[in-house]
Parts: sequence; C-alpha cells; structure tokens
Amino acid sequence: MSGQRILLITGDFGEDLEVMVPFQALQAVGHRVDAVCPDKEAGETVKTAVHDFRGDQTYVEERGHDFELTATLEEVDPADYDALVLPGGRAPEYVRNYDAVIETVQHFFAEDKPVAAICHAMQILAAADVVGGRTCTAYPALEADVRGAGGEWAEGVVRDGNLVTAQAWPDHPEWIAEFLDVLGTEIQHGQPVSAD
Repeated sequence: MSGQRILLITGDFGEDLEVMVPFQALQAVGHRVDAVCPDKEAGETVKTAVHDFRGDQTYVEERGHDFELTATLEEVDPADYDALVLPGGRAPEYVRNYDAVIETVQHFFAEDKPVAAICHAMQILAAADVVGGRTCTAYPALEADVRGAGGEWAEGVVRDGNLVTAQAWPDHPEWIAEFLDVLGTEIQHGQPVSAD
C-alpha cells in the first residue's frame, strides 16, 4: 500500500514541535502530508512558537521557525484525504473560528477517518462539536474544555476509535506511534505497508 494523504491544519504560533515533528515523521514513513492555514496559500509561511516546561504553573513561549505551507485550505477537498492532524499551540484558539476549519474537521469525524490532535488542538475539536461521548486528552489546562464539550478526560496518550489525542509534545513517540497504528502503517525498512 502506498502512503496515505494526510491533512495538517495549523496557523501562526502553532507549537513548533507539534507542527514540524508529525509533518516530517509522517513523510519519513511514506505518507503525503499537506499543511494548510486559513487565509494563507501554499508557499506562504506561518510563524511557530516553542512552548517549554520549566517548572512554572504553565509553559513559557518563545519564537520558533517559519514553517512553509504546502497547500491552500480553501482549495483542498477533505474528501481527498485519508487522515487529519491538528497540532496545538496558540493557533487553535483562532483557527477554530473559521468555518472551513470546522467543516473540514467535521468531515473527518463524519467519515470515521483517523484524526490525531495534540495539546491545544482540543479547542478546535470542541468548537467542531466532535468531542461528546469520547474519551480524550489535551493540554492539562483544557480538562474543563474536554468535560464542557461532553468528553471524558484521561491522562497521557488516548485512543478512542480513530481519534488519537495527547497532552503535549513530550508525548510524541507514543502519540505518533498510536496514530501510525490507526493508519495501519507498519514500518519495514522505512516503507509503509498495509496492516491488512
């Protein structure tokens, strides 16, 4: 089986590691990943933010990289994609206000396609009204958001059907591995093969 087409939705000040690591890791095993942002076109960039944990009550934030988008949200058809990735950071708090983002997310849930969301991406899922009845996680400060959206809160990396959620970038190894399992990706000498 050839690699799957995966859509990644981010925006300015999405968390650097939560944007770049899944984008590159999924490509490394043969999947095609398109990164999009509302109101920006393919070839434009978003600024990322690095969130670090230094013993304070919450994370600190520093400027990250310029991340180049590979597609234009307004031109993609979610039906052409097999899965969705939603990074965290500050971007989710405003990209959730775009109808195109909400409709795209709802498509993936309506079609029962794999979705991976991490950290503050829960804000997008809650806005899309797709959390109700699901067990999931997010950045710990969003526990109230999960419960308010009708979800059941859990710690660590959580898989509920085709939805894989994680709390923050330190969860990458388990989060990405779990998402690859949902996708049916087996790694054999760097090539994806069907688990079927």
